This record gives sequence, C-alpha cells and structure tokens, in this order.
Amino acid sequence: MTPQLNNEEGTILIAPQKAAGQPRGSMISASFNFINSIIGSGIIGLPYALNQAGLPFGLLLLVVVALITDYSIILLIKGGNLSGTNSYQSLVQRTFGFPGFLILSGLQFFYPFIAMVSYNITTGDTLTKVFQRIPGVGPDHILAERHFVILISTLAFTLPLSLYRNIEKLGKVSLMSMVLTCIILIIVIIQAATFGPQIPPTENSWAFAKWNAIQAVGVMSFAFICHHNSFLIYGSLEQPTLANWTRITHVSVGSALIISAAFAVAGYTTFTGYTQGDIFENYCRNDNLATFGRFCFGVSIITTFPLECFVTREVLSNVICSRDLSKVEYVAITFLIVGACASISLAYDCLGVVLELNGVLSATPLIFIIPSACFLKLSPGRWFQGENLLPTILILIGFFVMITGLTMTVLYPQDCSHGVEMFYCADANVSGTVPPV
Repeated sequence: MTPQLNNEEGTILIAPQKAAGQPRGSMISASFNFINSIIGSGIIGLPYALNQAGLPFGLLLLVVVALITDYSIILLIKGGNLSGTNSYQSLVQRTFGFPGFLILSGLQFFYPFIAMVSYNITTGDTLTKVFQRIPGVGPDHILAERHFVILISTLAFTLPLSLYRNIEKLGKVSLMSMVLTCIILIIVIIQAATFGPQIPPTENSWAFAKWNAIQAVGVMSFAFICHHNSFLIYGSLEQPTLANWTRITHVSVGSALIISAAFAVAGYTTFTGYTQGDIFENYCRNDNLATFGRFCFGVSIITTFPLECFVTREVLSNVICSRDLSKVEYVAITFLIVGACASISLAYDCLGVVLELNGVLSATPLIFIIPSACFLKLSPGRWFQGENLLPTILILIGFFVMITGLTMTVLYPQDCSHGVEMFYCADANVSGTVPPV
C-alpha cells in the first residue's frame, strides 16, 4: 500500500515509494539537485534568446518562462498526488491512458535526443578553437575540422561513457557540470566588462522587443525544463509534502533564474546583434580566457551527453521491449542512438535553430501543456473556473508557442556563422584578449 502523508493544510499527499533502507535527503540537498538539473548546457543559448527577443522584452520573457516552470513543476506533483502516482510517465498513463503514455514517451525521447545533437554541434564548434591555441595547429589542421573533432569525441568519450548500465556511476558528473557552469558564468561576465566595450553595437541593439520573440521562448524553455527529475527529487525528501516541495521549487527556480539572467545579459551586452546560438562562437580565437571557457564548456557537455543518452535508451526500452535489455540489445541501441546523433550533427551545424526546434517541439509541451492537462483531467470543476483557470491558459499559451515558434523557425531560420572568425576579431583595435590586471 502506498504510504500517505498530511501536509500543513491537511491535504492527503501520496508519498513516493522508496526502496527499503534508501536514505531521504534534506531540503537543502534537494534544492541543490534541483538547481543543478535546471542549469545545464541550455544556458549557453540564452544570450542568443535575448538577441531574438530584445534585451528588455527578452528578460521579461525569461522571468515569465521561469514563473511558468515554477508553477508547472508544482502542478505536476499535485497531479501525482491526485492520481496516486509517483512518476511523470505513470501520471500521464493514469490520466490519458496508453495513447498519452506514448505521446509523453515520444517527447521524453526527442528532447534529450535533440539535446545530444546540440551537444555534438557545440563540441565541434568549441573544441576546434581550443585546439587551434596549441602551437602548430592552424585553421587547416585536422584538429580544426569540426567533423573530425565530433567523431573523435564520440568514439573516445561519449560512446564509452554512454555504455554504462548504471547511471549511479555518472553521479559525479552533475556536480562537475555545475562547477564548470559557474566558471563559465564568471568568464562571460569578465568578458562583458573587458571585451564588450571594444565591439561596436549593432543597429537596434537596445530595442525593447524584436519580432523573433516567440522563437526566443523556445530557447528559454529548452534551458529551463527539468520536469523529468521532479518526482525523483520530490521522493528524496525527508518530508515529501506539498508545502516543502513548493518552497524547494521557488528557491530552485528563483536561483536558476538569477544565474540564467546574469549569463544572458552579460553575453548579449558583449556582442549585441552579433550574438550566436553558441555564445563562445563570438569570442576570438586568440582570446585566452575565452579559450579556457570553451574548454570548460566542452568538457561539461561531453560528460553530460551520457546522461541524456541514458534517458533516450530507457524510453526506447520501456516502449519497445517493456523489459530489461540484454547485453547485446543494450549495446546495439546505444550504438544506434549515439550514431544517429553524430550523423545529424555532422550534417548540420546551426545550433540556434536546433535549440529553437527542441524548445518549441519538446520542451514547450513538457512544461506548458502536459502538466496542466493532467491536472485539469484530475481536478473537479469547469476548466475556466477557480484554480483550473491558470492551467487552461497555460495550455492555450503552449499551443500558441509551439505552432508560431515552429512556423517562424522554418520560414525564418536564423543566420549562422559557426566556425567562422567574427569580423571584429580582425580589427586592429579589437584584440579579443583580456587586458592584464
């Protein structure tokens, strides 16, 4: 029988079941894990999102996306409590049956799959410039070729790490990724103060809003999505009550918003209209501090790739096999997933569009639509009354962002200059290096 707990308001909550003897964590540790799950590689595209939306309006949209994320995470746990389920998949299956389960499984597959494609694209863009700082490695060297770098990183690092069957062996990755993200944030802020004044601003750099704002929402959604970890973190609490969960969510999302906004503003104000989907594409090759930042980010995404691969493999095994995979099946599916990601990233190199598509097609329904739909299905009353009004509005907003964002991304794709040195790096007055302290 599933244990039940009473929260401070007297509402009956379903406490997620844990294995016997498995320790529960404090609210502080849960908050740290939650912040770490939100702040990931998607943060690198947030300056690009401000370039699309305009700085003031982009910041406003970032706050709105954070608030919606905060609300939908709490709504997700409320839905689990109403249905007596303790995972995103079981909640959707209990609410909408097997068709709903298939739709959610598809979204949960494509989100990390496209994320892995973006990781490979970024690896090719980022590490090639790192290698060019090695004496004797020029633009024509094989280490400066993005296709070669993607293949080598796949064969030497991401594929072997992705073959681990126990995700606990990758447990230290999240902590290292968090530390590297903080280092990258510091580097971007320093560069905004030292390198930014040397770059001429573009036309309409400080416009309040731009017409690509809907596409920016997709990038922001990609950066903030963390719903697949919500039930896991909720179940790790010593006292898994809705009141405790609400506090943790507010603190975690609020902290992530502050870090994300600082990164986005620092990156955009440095390069304004020249800002690329991967902010490190904007820095010059002879910039030593940026090179160190590129190295940190390259290591971060290479070690994060296996975690996303674990999710896609689990989704495939649950939907196709409905059982534990044999060793041969496990290796074959892993090779298939990693190989498909490498092939797509070798053929396409525009990170901004990849982030937009993943945001509008996968992250938006996972944040805006599905948690709200599950809650409305389980909650009594009319859709436009009481506490059901806001979830209804979120569903409508989610469909609007998906349809409009997809249309604009296809019809008006953003320009890319990946692997190309920016024009201001050739200017004699713009060295791209940090002045000595």
